[in-house]
Amino acid sequence: MIKMKNTNPATKIEDKDMLFLLHLSQLFNLITGFGGLIAPILIWVFKKDEIQGINEQGKEVINFQITMFLAILVSIPLCFILIGFLFISIIALLMIIVPIIQAIKSKDNQSVRYPLTIRFI
Repeated sequence: MIKMKNTNPATKIEDKDMLFLLHLSQLFNLITGFGGLIAPILIWVFKKDEIQGINEQGKEVINFQITMFLAILVSIPLCFILIGFLFISIIALLMIIVPIIQAIKSKDNQSVRYPLTIRFI
């Protein structure tokens, strides 16, 4: 008897990789300043119907990016009294560290929920 190779695990691995890339795509902010919002939106829009879990995680990523952008906008006027520089530094660290942590969680099939995030969508 010939056993057929199951293709589902490969698909699941590919799905995990796409979820991993979804979270790490936010790091394009380091290069472009705005790509960290555009790249996750593109991945989410084109893959949300194809990959299980990408709809929910895509919304989390986009909400996180919007929240961090708004936090930076609020912090800019505070730079005149110097505390804004501290806030912007903290936000910048969050925008680097949190996506990496969430990418690792998504790769390990753990629940992904971004902290300090306003749920817009």
